[in-house]
Amino acid sequence: MSDWPALEKYLDRAPTSKEMMAWIELIVSQGIRRAGYPADSWTEQWAAEQFRQTGLADVRLEPLATPVWRPRSAAFEIWPADRPGEVIRCEGLALPYTTPTEGTEGRLVRMGDGEVRGSIAVQEIGFTRLPQTEVQARATGCYDPEGVFPGLVQTVPFDLPHVLDFDIAIKDGATAYVGLLTGLPWETSDFYWPYDAERRPVPGIWLSGADGRRVRALMASGECEGRIVSDATITEETTHNVVGTLPGASDHWVIIGSHHDGPWASAVEDASGVALVLAQATFWASVPQELRPHNMLFVLTSGHMAGAAGTQAFIAAHPELFPRVVLEMHLEHAARQAEVVDGEVVPTDDPEVRWWFTTEAPELEQLVAESLAAEDLRRSWILSPTAFAPNPATDGAYFYYTGVPLVQMITTPMYIFDPRDTPDKVDEQSLVPLTKGAARIIAGTAGCEPGTLRVPIRTTADEAE
Repeated sequence: MSDWPALEKYLDRAPTSKEMMAWIELIVSQGIRRAGYPADSWTEQWAAEQFRQTGLADVRLEPLATPVWRPRSAAFEIWPADRPGEVIRCEGLALPYTTPTEGTEGRLVRMGDGEVRGSIAVQEIGFTRLPQTEVQARATGCYDPEGVFPGLVQTVPFDLPHVLDFDIAIKDGATAYVGLLTGLPWETSDFYWPYDAERRPVPGIWLSGADGRRVRALMASGECEGRIVSDATITEETTHNVVGTLPGASDHWVIIGSHHDGPWASAVEDASGVALVLAQATFWASVPQELRPHNMLFVLTSGHMAGAAGTQAFIAAHPELFPRVVLEMHLEHAARQAEVVDGEVVPTDDPEVRWWFTTEAPELEQLVAESLAAEDLRRSWILSPTAFAPNPATDGAYFYYTGVPLVQMITTPMYIFDPRDTPDKVDEQSLVPLTKGAARIIAGTAGCEPGTLRVPIRTTADEAE
């Protein structure tokens, strides 16, 4: 049973929201933080030093091979097939990990309008508006004291019906892919998607909404041809997971994690997650060992934006650990909801909808629900790990397949893959409540054995039944 009253007196030693924002701003100030970039290498070293100063034991940098994508430039030219001199040129962002090209030319075909084999596939993309009533149908619980969920519609940073259509184009024989971001609510071509680090064998480019409308208008006037030029490198380099531990009152383990890389300088994704893990480390290091329910392992993974390379590497490196794990907790994205005003992404005073992927053990679901209410973490859904996909939509997704109990918190604000993810988008007022809520959940595992909160892993076949 949790001895939360005994722990509460140590909460004044946990970081304040101001201290956590200072960490976030310092990380963001280093620049673009993709795995293998100087800013992320700096963050690895800084986080390890923070772990040491906090008092964690066995602090180490665990190396892993990570695919690193470094784009230099990308451009697309389009012209009427019968008037090759009338060229429109657009600059954009290459789709991550697509194949660079000195020039790939071909006939343009809108996906869905005809055979794309041997042609350049063109597609318009928008962000999906997700009514929370649709999430409710998948949820096992929620904390919504304002009663906003029935009428709330969230803009998520994906075109859910077409989220991997570029792979369909490749499978159907397209020689290249052009994504027109005409459905995004602000003007950008800086859409860092996909981030699975799959090396796709054709070039691809994202074009802004304005450029996309130019391309669309020209294609509507008759047959067009086009040309993509993309300059980038893809290398395999050594990056690091940052790990530290604390001894606890049992021989079992709680893992608390997030990732340290991001698509841009990225405050929410995931400098805020780094801050939340550091806050847990700081709090639990201040607590006497006998009040820590179990041994604790803190991990900040590398390569989330490269196919969750760090999470996969950590799991592969520590198979002996998981039979002794009582809980794996991931904390990602303390985000403010935003709206677009006159073309600018403006944060509101409300938190972004929070998803708490929680193993469907009734005792654990109740613990999470009580902790969310105790810290007034409104706009929170409790979801099964397989609510949206075969595993949670988090950096910690692959922990699901180890069979350990999970509590993984994430938000998906619409600006998450864009450079507009700046410190003003961090939900500063939730940083301390999130820290306390996570600590309550961990404390509530006191007395649990590794098997107490486990349930069978669901497979795709199980879901079909």
